[in-house]
Amino acid sequence: MSLKSLDPRVNRLNLPDGEVPAMEPKQELDQFETYEAFHQKKDGAAFTYVGPVHAPNEDVAFLFAKEQYSRRFACVGLWVIRTEHIQVTPYGNDGENIYDTLRAAQPTEQSEQPEPYEIFHLKKRGKAHTHAGRVMATSYLEALQEAKSAFGEKGPVVNIWVVKSKDVLQSAEEDKDMWTTIPEKKYREAIAYKVMDKITKYKEENKTTAQ
Repeated sequence: MSLKSLDPRVNRLNLPDGEVPAMEPKQELDQFETYEAFHQKKDGAAFTYVGPVHAPNEDVAFLFAKEQYSRRFACVGLWVIRTEHIQVTPYGNDGENIYDTLRAAQPTEQSEQPEPYEIFHLKKRGKAHTHAGRVMATSYLEALQEAKSAFGEKGPVVNIWVVKSKDVLQSAEEDKDMWTTIPEKKYREAIAYKVMDKITKYKEENKTTAQ
């Protein structure tokens, strides 16, 4: 058979007819793992999702997340979670509450010990997931049920992320000084560097010299 595609970029390759060659299996560490980063703007505020990073391990992911997502905006705390550790519910429509669609968790054996889970809510499509709180449970499904009891009445929730607390790499209280800036500079906003003032001054000086 010949390879057909709805993507014109593929068709422009003019690939020959015949069997599509089998893909070779990926080698180990062919690419970095994906991690999701959450930051806290100020003490007491909820952690909010800011984006992904690719890294070989958690420590490097934390460093990449700090450099990428906390340099230009106020930040006092950072969480990093390996993507594969996050369980995601189906998406609902804006104005709906996904908690209403959850099926009841099956009873667990008494030998299983509850552990903490972190719950993140998406209130509206196009916005960011925000930390809603922590629940104790013996499984992801049970964690969702506990979250429904604890947070399900707080308005529409179109999607939920659930992750075991032990899988969250958190910045420590004593690490807050790594975001400290000098008093006379407005946090990390580009305007604080007054680049345009320097450029204007440079142009004026060179204009005078040329004349």
